[in-house]
Amino acid sequence: MLREKINYMFDVIEKLLILQDRDRHIQRVKNELAHIEPERQALKAKATGTQASLEAAKTRVQKIESERKRLELDVEAKKSQIEKYALQQFQTKKNEEYRALAHEIETCKKAIVGLDDQQIELMEQTEVAQKEVGVANQAATEARKIVESQIINLGSREENLKKELAELESNREQIAEAVDEGARTRYERLVKNKGTNVVVGVQHGVCGGCHMRLPTQIIVSCRAQSEIVTCINCGRILYYTRDMDLAAVD
Repeated sequence: MLREKINYMFDVIEKLLILQDRDRHIQRVKNELAHIEPERQALKAKATGTQASLEAAKTRVQKIESERKRLELDVEAKKSQIEKYALQQFQTKKNEEYRALAHEIETCKKAIVGLDDQQIELMEQTEVAQKEVGVANQAATEARKIVESQIINLGSREENLKKELAELESNREQIAEAVDEGARTRYERLVKNKGTNVVVGVQHGVCGGCHMRLPTQIIVSCRAQSEIVTCINCGRILYYTRDMDLAAVD
């Protein structure tokens, strides 16, 4: 009778361990699946970031070019003023008015020199900015290729994980139903609170789950294998196999 009881409890624990192993696999796959979308979004953000850098570099070139064209218009306006003042000089007969116009012409010429200097500086800035566009464009192109490849790999990985999860879940209920109802109920309740590490062994007199020292009576009961034994500290289901050291650590 005792032997039958021991065999029965051994069978219960064995089936619980099989169920726990399946649940661990299922949880692992679910965790991996949960990380797929964040990884995908991170990759897209990376590609978007390099593209944004490229667009910013292009915008800088456009702004510099726009400013240079504005300076060109200013130069043309100053030249038109010079022509206008020169014509007025030719038409005037008053020395004072002539000198005033000459001063305005000289002022316009100086302004043109300053505008020319600014254009030269902008041309240098344009050259640097265009190089930056080239670098940013190369970086964006490379990033896009890498991201596209990685996203494709993520998609394949996601599909494989979904298939694996479907296979793992397909007969999970059958595995669960094979477990003694009372033990299964206790197991399911523990899993909800503690995750998929609820059927644990005893090593050196401590619980394999919470790692707290166990009373001698609990260890003896665990060794007897005549009933389901639980940890008095965390409530996990304890089990014994011959290769375990049940002696409490001194």
